[in-house]
Amino acid sequence: MQIGKAGAPVSHISQAYPDRVEVRGHDLTGDVMGRLGFTEYFHLLLTGREPTEDQRFFLDLLLVAIAEHGMMPTNVAARMTLAADPGSLQGAVAAGILGCGPVILGTAEECARLLESAQERVVQATAEPDAVAIEAATEIKAAGGKLPGFGHPVHKPLDPRAERILELADERGVSGPHIALARAFRDAVAAAWGKPLTMNVSMPIASILLDLGYPVSAVKAIPILARTASLLAHLAEEQDDPIGLELAAKAEEAVEYER
Repeated sequence: MQIGKAGAPVSHISQAYPDRVEVRGHDLTGDVMGRLGFTEYFHLLLTGREPTEDQRFFLDLLLVAIAEHGMMPTNVAARMTLAADPGSLQGAVAAGILGCGPVILGTAEECARLLESAQERVVQATAEPDAVAIEAATEIKAAGGKLPGFGHPVHKPLDPRAERILELADERGVSGPHIALARAFRDAVAAAWGKPLTMNVSMPIASILLDLGYPVSAVKAIPILARTASLLAHLAEEQDDPIGLELAAKAEEAVEYER
């Protein structure tokens, strides 16, 4: 049963022919291979265009920044899955990716939607970013919500990854209205919650991507791709020095059974 309106049966990404592979209108072996790095190629696949130098630089930077963060639940789930089925590397990677939600991997997409909405208010009302951020933060606090991109269980008072992204955005002259709003939200959150909260890496990820012209729909792809690289590293280590079953045993020990 068709649900919703069907789209045209067309893809603009790639086609394989007997003598070549064409990707986004480019000859894979004759043009792309040997010329584009993986970050540039990912951008081409994602958007259909080759990146500008700033897009390439910051996409690469964000992939590096978000890839690895220790023994996170996503990595633990992947390691335990591989321990249960050592021949299923792909299954273990999938187990880790399935755990990549806003609690574990961050709220970059939610931040992007917040910044997009706030920027619309700035433009429509010809308002100052600070005023819009205060209004939005106050509304979220009054509704009992949490403002995405703020708070971190480890990094306090600053998330060093977030600060480095903002620093490099300023250095390279690409800080735009969404980064201005991200900084305005930092002050607005402190005012609305009555205390400063750490701006975590998700807010700068969203703000720099939007300032560089990426759509909101592309933002979540960056943490997922980055964390895939980390999962593969953890699983390579798990194959050589397995700890997955030990992790499972520790979980069993940590939880008390009650009738």
